[in-house]
Amino acid sequence: MTTPSASSTSEIRIVLVDDHAVVRQGLRAVLEREHDLRVVGEASSAAGVRAVVERSRPDVVLLDLKLSATSDTEGLAVCAALTARFPGLGVLVLTTLLDDRLVLSAIQHGARGYLLKDVDTAELVRAIRAVGRGDSALDARSTAAMVRSLSPGADPARPRLTERETEVLRLLAQGYSNRAIGSRLYISETTVKFHVSNLMRKLDVSRRAEAVYTASKLGYL
Repeated sequence: MTTPSASSTSEIRIVLVDDHAVVRQGLRAVLEREHDLRVVGEASSAAGVRAVVERSRPDVVLLDLKLSATSDTEGLAVCAALTARFPGLGVLVLTTLLDDRLVLSAIQHGARGYLLKDVDTAELVRAIRAVGRGDSALDARSTAAMVRSLSPGADPARPRLTERETEVLRLLAQGYSNRAIGSRLYISETTVKFHVSNLMRKLDVSRRAEAVYTASKLGYL
């Protein structure tokens, strides 16, 4: 099935999935201050999330992994089910849980990003926008946790990346857009697209989140 998104290019539609009403209320209040962000649905448990997404047609699902008192990882199954059902949907994990393997597992289950709940508002908004346009968004702690969960080692068979490709890759891992990467590296957006294309070819992936995951596994990040 295709993505449930039907929003305009100027608006990012968001569904909040968290078992605490006060958290959802706080997030809604913060996010709807932004002109391009709109909360279109909420869910408090794993049951019924799919129906909310079907009905609300979001671009991004902001997902807590802990959706019940008995499981810290129930959200992983929700993430996998949503991304399988709606391939174009961006799932951004927002949680209190920072576990090396859990971050990696979230990416493997289809999440495009992973943030902790103590993230500041500006970083959260930037991550939502990144995920909404199809990019990845990992904060510094989540990236470090994912890298620690892997055994980088020196693999002589791994692809050789140029210094510029490595710089682009690191900014991709932080959720920057092509335009933002170009601005930070003082190169054109067209040049950034060229480097991203080369990265994906060398890493044999088709999505940015996969590029970050594969690059982390190979020890580039």
